[in-house]
Amino acid sequence: CLKKTKKLPLPSTSGEILSKKEKTSGEILMAAPTSSASACSGERWPPLESSPEVFNQFMWSLGVPRGEAEFHDVYGLDADALAMVPQPVLAVVFCFPDPPEDPAAPPEQVSATEDKESLDEVYFIKQIDSLGNACGTIALLHAVGNACSEISLVENSGLDLFFKSTASMDPYERARVLEKDDDMARAHSLAASAGDTEIGDIVEEHYVCFTALNRTLYELDGMKGGPIKHGPSSPESLLQDAVNVIKTMMQRIPDSVNFNVMVLSRKLK
Repeated sequence: CLKKTKKLPLPSTSGEILSKKEKTSGEILMAAPTSSASACSGERWPPLESSPEVFNQFMWSLGVPRGEAEFHDVYGLDADALAMVPQPVLAVVFCFPDPPEDPAAPPEQVSATEDKESLDEVYFIKQIDSLGNACGTIALLHAVGNACSEISLVENSGLDLFFKSTASMDPYERARVLEKDDDMARAHSLAASAGDTEIGDIVEEHYVCFTALNRTLYELDGMKGGPIKHGPSSPESLLQDAVNVIKTMMQRIPDSVNFNVMVLSRKLK
């Protein structure tokens, strides 16, 4: 996917701020990236800013009640910053530049687990070519779709109907349904228009989602063939487990400043 970003100092993996937010000192370390299919007007999947405000508007407009769940920024990757993240965390969304291919990278980091067991356990959508750069939308669908047991969707809402109609489909069939879903595309466009990141240089970046299902940490990347297993995890350790993987991903792109981390958290009643 393409994002429009500001060139600001690279945050370290030791826990500096990763999003367009201020420290108590007022220093802004990084602007939130945006996902963009192209610079052309009339794009069906226009730029989607990587910010909780945008993702929340999108999610709430499609049937997640405001009192059920909410996206939040993660301000750093150290223990103190992670302790401030609202719990329980249902999913972690990471926006990052596509790294160059590394032939020395371990196979499990560059290819997806495509076994049928994983596809049966995890709700996964393939990002087919006709979806362009809808990686932000797909990351949101991965986050909510794998947390339906924790979130009560509004009956007959856009998300409720989408997940029910695609529950028994394979990842490619789900992608084709998404491609033709006018309500989803309209909601995406409205959310995209709410972003406030300034248009600047265009660089290649991407969204992925992390979730913990059946005691396993999964990375959900629509550009891959299926869910990627990253070892043991649990709802309680999901955030830290995902951050461990994210730090490794960031280290493979040392020259970039364009990273953003958000969580989808369930609201306690």
